[in-house]
Amino acid sequence: MTTPPGDPPASNASLPNAIEPSPTVASPKPSEAPAGDRSDLETQRSASFWKTQRENGLVLAIALALALVIRLFVAEPRYIPSDSMVPTLQVGDRLVVEKVSYRLHPPAQGDIVVFDPPTQLQQLGYTTDQAFIKRVIGQPGQTVQVHLGKVWIDGKPLTEPYIAEPPGYEMRAVTVPPGHVFVMGDNRNNSNDSHVWGFLPVENIIGRAIFRFYPIARFGRIEAPDPSVSVLHPAALSK
Repeated sequence: MTTPPGDPPASNASLPNAIEPSPTVASPKPSEAPAGDRSDLETQRSASFWKTQRENGLVLAIALALALVIRLFVAEPRYIPSDSMVPTLQVGDRLVVEKVSYRLHPPAQGDIVVFDPPTQLQQLGYTTDQAFIKRVIGQPGQTVQVHLGKVWIDGKPLTEPYIAEPPGYEMRAVTVPPGHVFVMGDNRNNSNDSHVWGFLPVENIIGRAIFRFYPIARFGRIEAPDPSVSVLHPAALSK
């Protein structure tokens, strides 16, 4: 049918099968912070990161400083490389050497000390960083002698339950000078000690061995029994 002139075209709504288009709904856009706020947030994150790094660096520096101070003035670990102190100390033992007590009092007889090599040993080729460990036997003013398989102090023989075996050598009587000590290894017949190279200056002593932390099977304090006077009569010295 022809639409009369002048009549408007029929709308879709008048058609039986027409579908009315649905209105378009726009998806909401995520809210975005203003550029100024984003900049402030990034600045805060950066400041927090560097603050944490500074704090961590400070903690590390303090820890290193404390470790250095403790090692220099309080205590340090040491490793036993030889068998000169057998049976008291075994090869491979790890020890704690304390450095405080000798600032308060001199080394005592029976102490196990770690020391830098004296001049006599340096002349034999030992370097200053090659520390030794021995037991203090004679103190300043005392006379030390090795005779008949025993060590004699001021004419009296010592009973030493800690040695590997009696010394198989003789040593004439010597008097320990001021500022020095006479040291010996517990493994008397396999020890490079004062009976070989002489007296040890007290100033060369690094510290006293007090604790073994490895191996775990021997973990614990290092006992240092004082040498005691034997029942052997001093007249035996004349033999």
